[in-house]
Amino acid sequence: MTEFTNINPSSKDQQTAAARTFEIAVLPLQNTTLFPGTVVPLAVGRPRSVAAVEAALATEEKLLACLSVRSGSTTDKEDGSADLFTVGTLVMVKRMMRTPDALQLIVQGTERIEIVEWLSEQPFLRARVRILPALTVEDAEQVEALRRNVQQLIQQALALMPQVPPEVRTIVMSAGDPVQLVYFLGSVLNLGIENEQAMLEANTVDELLRLAYGHLARELEILQLRSKIATEAQTEMDKAQRDYILRQQLKAIQKELGDDEGGERAEAEIMRERFDTADLPDEVRKESERELRRMERLPAAAPDYQVIRSYLEYVLELPWKKSSEDKLELVEARRILDEDHYGLEDIKERILEFLAVIKLRPEAKSPILCFVGPPGVGKTSLGRSIARSLGREFERISLGGVRDEAELRGHRRTYIGAMPGRIIQALRRGGVNNPVMMLDEIDKLGADYRGDPAAALLEVLDPQQNNTFRDHYLDLPFDLSNVFFIATANQLAPIPPPLRDRMEIIQLAGYSDQEKLHIARQYLVPRQIHDNGLDENQFEIVDQAVSLIATRYTREAGVRQMERTVGSVVRKAALKIALGGAERVRVEAPDIKEYLGAPRFYPEEARREVPAGVATGMAWTEMGGEILFIEATLLPGGSGLTLTGQLGDVMQESARAARSYLWSHAADFSINPEMFKGHGVHLHVPSGAIPKDGPSAGVAMTSAMASLLTGRRVRPDTSMTGEITLSGLVFPVGGVKEKVLAAHRAGIHRIVLPARNEADTEKIPEDVRSELEIIFVDRIGEALDATLERVVSEPPPPVSPSLFKDQSRDLAVDQPELEPMRVRGR
Repeated sequence: MTEFTNINPSSKDQQTAAARTFEIAVLPLQNTTLFPGTVVPLAVGRPRSVAAVEAALATEEKLLACLSVRSGSTTDKEDGSADLFTVGTLVMVKRMMRTPDALQLIVQGTERIEIVEWLSEQPFLRARVRILPALTVEDAEQVEALRRNVQQLIQQALALMPQVPPEVRTIVMSAGDPVQLVYFLGSVLNLGIENEQAMLEANTVDELLRLAYGHLARELEILQLRSKIATEAQTEMDKAQRDYILRQQLKAIQKELGDDEGGERAEAEIMRERFDTADLPDEVRKESERELRRMERLPAAAPDYQVIRSYLEYVLELPWKKSSEDKLELVEARRILDEDHYGLEDIKERILEFLAVIKLRPEAKSPILCFVGPPGVGKTSLGRSIARSLGREFERISLGGVRDEAELRGHRRTYIGAMPGRIIQALRRGGVNNPVMMLDEIDKLGADYRGDPAAALLEVLDPQQNNTFRDHYLDLPFDLSNVFFIATANQLAPIPPPLRDRMEIIQLAGYSDQEKLHIARQYLVPRQIHDNGLDENQFEIVDQAVSLIATRYTREAGVRQMERTVGSVVRKAALKIALGGAERVRVEAPDIKEYLGAPRFYPEEARREVPAGVATGMAWTEMGGEILFIEATLLPGGSGLTLTGQLGDVMQESARAARSYLWSHAADFSINPEMFKGHGVHLHVPSGAIPKDGPSAGVAMTSAMASLLTGRRVRPDTSMTGEITLSGLVFPVGGVKEKVLAAHRAGIHRIVLPARNEADTEKIPEDVRSELEIIFVDRIGEALDATLERVVSEPPPPVSPSLFKDQSRDLAVDQPELEPMRVRGR
């Protein structure tokens, strides 16, 4: 707080001091003018200013020259001599306190001074100054008249300022020296640097009082207008709108002073300028203007004010018409896709087809793809590669576990904390209206009482509707037709049919061992070498070791776990190199056990010898494919069919259908029908802790039971899959590629498939297909001909003689050679 001290040296002393000059440190003042006779606090933080204060404190007098910085020269840089006025105030440092950021001073102004000569600017400003003489009186009567007018204005101003303390009122009204009174008023009122400097440079009392009277009269007019505004506003608004009154007062003051551009503009005005320059659709602009007018009428403290402000900021930040330019160089796009992913030719071809369409017809709608495949096959990373090949932004939205449809479509603004849905938020982050947007794990969506998010996606993923997508928060139409949507899923079954119908399904099957080897050599091993601080000259792993990791230390259709396992080997090698045990590490297949321990998996392998009643089937899992053995045995004296191995309902029905078919066609396959009456059948599928289900084991179950009842073994080098019917037909099944790859890994050389699955074999890698004999069948009889050996290796169990009393024909079960089994009359 500025204090008033009466310093009035004699005229003789003033003239003597003015005649001499002296050197002194100079302290620049930002936005402040210091008058003689006043005590003010100062904060000094700039290095050169701190050095000037330190130099002054080192003297006995502790004097400083304080000069104001010109208004046009106020910057963040150190002020030079050219930036300062030449007339200032000589001050005495009364108190100093150090803080971490600055020096806190209390100084007292003593005399007016003028710069005679600048001596130096480093390490602080230093000048030769002289003390200006005391102010003179040209017309005593005019001075007295001005003094009374000034005091009258002060009385009127104090009447409009009830917040001024009584002590200040007493000091101001009892001041006898008009010069000190004006200097005190100049230090308390914010008159501006130029006006305050003019008062300081005044050499006569007459001029000083005239300046003070003009400035004080202007301030009084502002106070009177402020009081008028407060009175008028109070009659129109209630007490709850006090903050709005203050804002109205500020606006009215700025308008009367013609100083609108110099003050701080209202947020609504800034928002309106942003809307004027924004490129918005007509419907969006119309709605935004309406909300902006509402915002301008509300006080800043009103609850709806911040809601509308957040809403308008979202509208301004969305890319309504901003899009990125597509890269339509097909050769370059193909190179990027090949660089990031090995294989996946069907998907790469589909992307290039889309680019070709866009190149020929730029207004074409973006496709909506759905990548379906087991974990780790590259669905998400493929989306990133597509974005890179197109030159678009990539945004990923994880849908796993989302149960509230408002997560996607947003919350209405009537709710506290409402915000847009994830679709709009992703577009805001991307900054363009045509990104590649990945809807990850779309099959993991949930549903509860809050709604079904899958239903909310029906509009988003429909090219005929998504050009006017309305988020609940914005309630404005946004065009999503330019967005390249890519969904990912592990399974198709959980996806509702209407949603599935809106997407182009692209299946990503698991990788073969050979493909995993290529991927590890081309991507995984180099990436792990780099991520673990090594280079290619320090680490090498041979192909046999990589293949061993893929088969015995991981069990997956993709390569995610395989990459982690390779990373573990690389880290152990890095430790050995860091400890100085080796300069270069080469990992061979026998070394894997030392690095990773004992093998974790022992995959099913084709059995060299199988007894009658055992058949090799194939199964699809989320981790790829597996082979499984179907084992059947007769129970003498039993009845019915016993099923074990955690079989699901569909698989149990397949087993019953196989038994019923063989029973009803026993004569066609040289089976005694009485065996079904005198013996029960127990069918078991090993790995009993793992649940199993599906119709594709029908052929394998039929082969196992036929082998058991005829004594003819199933060929050990043959595996089979296919759904059966009671009429003897073999229906197609899914997951053919994964099943065949699993059989090939297990050492199977012959595959029996439904004839209608022949097209699916084209997806099998050529190196695998060339090593297999694939047999396609339409009927169960054809399948049994392909799977059962022709020679009876184990005679079927004897049947009680009583069962043969009415039998007239010989079953010829002891013949060493039988004719191939065929369904008669079919």
